[in-house]
Amino acid sequence: MLKSVTAKEHQYVGLHKLSALARTLHSFIGPQKSYKFIRDDRSGESALTCSCFCTIQNLDPTCALDQLVRETLQEHEKIYHTGSGCLMFLAGAWSNAALHGLRQGISITQIISAMSEGIEICLDAIRKSAVFFNGNDVILSRRSTAAAHSSRLSLSKKAFSEASNMSSNLQATPAKVYQQAQNGSGHRQIKLSRYFCETKSEMVSQFETYSVAHIAEALSHRCDNVMELAVEAMQIQSRNNQDISFVPFDITKVMTCVLFGLPEDCSCVVQGCIVLLADEKVSVFHHLKTKHLKVALVNGDLSHNYRHLGFKRPAGMQHVRDQPGVSGSSREEEWVKKVVKLLLDLGVNLILITGVACKVMVQHCCRHQILVVEKLNFSVLRNFAQSTGSVPVTYASQLGHHCVGTGVQLALWRDLSCHDRKLLLPVSISTGGNTELVTAILTSSVQCKLESLEDRFWACAYRLHHALKDRALLPGAGRTEMFCICHLQKQAKYCREKRTDSVPTAAAGTATALHTSVMLELMAEGLMDYITTVMINSGKLSKVKARTIVSGQLQTFDVHKGNAAKFPQLVLRNEATAVSSVKTTECAQTVEVYDNLCVKQEAWRKALDLVFLVLQTDGEVVSGVDQKMETDAMML
Repeated sequence: MLKSVTAKEHQYVGLHKLSALARTLHSFIGPQKSYKFIRDDRSGESALTCSCFCTIQNLDPTCALDQLVRETLQEHEKIYHTGSGCLMFLAGAWSNAALHGLRQGISITQIISAMSEGIEICLDAIRKSAVFFNGNDVILSRRSTAAAHSSRLSLSKKAFSEASNMSSNLQATPAKVYQQAQNGSGHRQIKLSRYFCETKSEMVSQFETYSVAHIAEALSHRCDNVMELAVEAMQIQSRNNQDISFVPFDITKVMTCVLFGLPEDCSCVVQGCIVLLADEKVSVFHHLKTKHLKVALVNGDLSHNYRHLGFKRPAGMQHVRDQPGVSGSSREEEWVKKVVKLLLDLGVNLILITGVACKVMVQHCCRHQILVVEKLNFSVLRNFAQSTGSVPVTYASQLGHHCVGTGVQLALWRDLSCHDRKLLLPVSISTGGNTELVTAILTSSVQCKLESLEDRFWACAYRLHHALKDRALLPGAGRTEMFCICHLQKQAKYCREKRTDSVPTAAAGTATALHTSVMLELMAEGLMDYITTVMINSGKLSKVKARTIVSGQLQTFDVHKGNAAKFPQLVLRNEATAVSSVKTTECAQTVEVYDNLCVKQEAWRKALDLVFLVLQTDGEVVSGVDQKMETDAMML
């Protein structure tokens, strides 16, 4: 048996800081988020944030824990683009659980062991709660020429309203969904094959459109407008895709263009690559808009000091020059002239880069009628490389004739001079053929809202992308969390009973079972805090009322006979309350809320990993754990 590593609870500074940081972000949990202004004391500038990730990004890290949290969220957002609020909340809640365990004399090793068991119980419950659907349920119909003109998705308000009438279908199996849809139309017949047979093509397309619209609405989380844009982007991709098999929403070929000065109703999705040009580049565009251009692609910054990730300067090198004392600015000018001469020799008119270009370089390029477009995703460069025959390079000095592509054209996307002369110019960059790129134009007359609109769009787009990729959804609105709480409490009860029934000689096993029971209960308490916080943030319930509702639902649920879908939605679309506590009218239909399976799994895993790392750092570094215990410590 390992020796118990105990320390005074106040010594675990990292866990306290993590818990406090998570508490400041509670307002970003749930569908009705609160905005926060973050002000920079040095510059006096401020930023409006509406998400956990953006808030952390706008804060300067003041300690190692802040940097660790920042990197954890960056890694999660890089892949999933949603779920950071859940990750941070559970990291804080389970930090409190670890602190409570330390107060009760439970060792770090036992805490990690018990909470590891707890997360496995939760992940198993999540897998049991998942609602899987066949990819063909959401494929757009392109098999019938009679329905070709109507096969594009429509997520107008009418489509959303009609889709909500089938909301109860999604928690059933795909077979049940088909059966209910068949009963509703009276015209469909389903044979034992992958596709509908002996049906009117219009009816087939309509049903498939509702399936996609329903999945999108279930994942919109009160962001209906931007979810409409995400589904429209998927529809454009589907229309251009010649493969009739099911293809997930390709998020890498979607880009955003944030346009200030127009009302939010002007937001739309268009095919192709739309970028905004500043004043100094507008004259270059007008000079090039009637020509077929040669394009160069640079994956990085267009500056003299840029070095690729992982670059290491050789040690002990000395630069010898004929003219001693050359300044850094002179070296930059020399580099700019060399690159511009290379571009002119290659006949390049357009440069697309993933990073930024130095001001001097932009000025020289504009002087020679070369347009530089900055801050593009590498997926955009890859698409242009395929359609133009160009080859992306890391440094402009690597460009050669084999790297330059042809056939690019520029066009004005929309003339906005009637709105405001100060607006940036939206320009379309195309290759003449059908491009797979799709651009979401996000507009607002309030400049500080543009970033939050873009964040919400990407969150919706990635939720839809992950749902179609996983072909699975997870019951939302607190249902999955309550199901996990039931399983944690069931296992904790089993551990307590095991302790009671154990023989007196098995003292070590009895203590372990007791400690496991305590930690599982504390983890369940953290999930309950998460549900009640979401309900409180809706502005409809107090903390006492929310907790009473959750406790009542947990007491009446039989974990042996049901799954997460059997729980009522504790947070509804238009009001936060328990379904069982309010008698809704027949005309008022509840919209089913769902989450992403893979996103929730990874957010919970990363939350506990973060807690374990901070806990062990506190125990081994801050609190000065005995060196004799170092070999017994459980490492991540």
